[in-house]
Amino acid sequence: MTLRLDSLKANLGARRRKLRKGRGIAAGQGASCGFGMRGQKSRSGRPTRPGFEGGQMPLYRRVPKLKHFPLVNPKAFTLVNVSALNELKEGSTVNLDSLVKNGVVTSPKHPLKVLGNGNLKVKLTVQASAFTTSARSKIEAAGGSCELLA
Repeated sequence: MTLRLDSLKANLGARRRKLRKGRGIAAGQGASCGFGMRGQKSRSGRPTRPGFEGGQMPLYRRVPKLKHFPLVNPKAFTLVNVSALNELKEGSTVNLDSLVKNGVVTSPKHPLKVLGNGNLKVKLTVQASAFTTSARSKIEAAGGSCELLA
């Protein structure tokens, strides 16, 4: 027998019959349908909304909504300070590959971002995915240029 979509069947006992509630005492789930006699959980439309705690102030309203919660999709960069670029040759083009070749960066997992800590005395063309404003101003003050990579 070949296996086809129209020949598929669930295993024996995998699908149970739906309980028919409220069909008289003899049906086993008659009258109150197994929900007990009285109270909130026996009423029609009974489930309370998610997060409801019986009138107590719920957790999502007790927790303070403040800053410093973690970012869902944080941007990760390989960070290099302007001071580390002083060792490079005057007039050279600086990108992630050249920094790895010169030993300035050891683990290039993410795109390059240049930070403005320190001073720059060398004229360079820097290609990076992001610059801080202080890094951009220091590179341009030394006579170099900044190129943003996509």
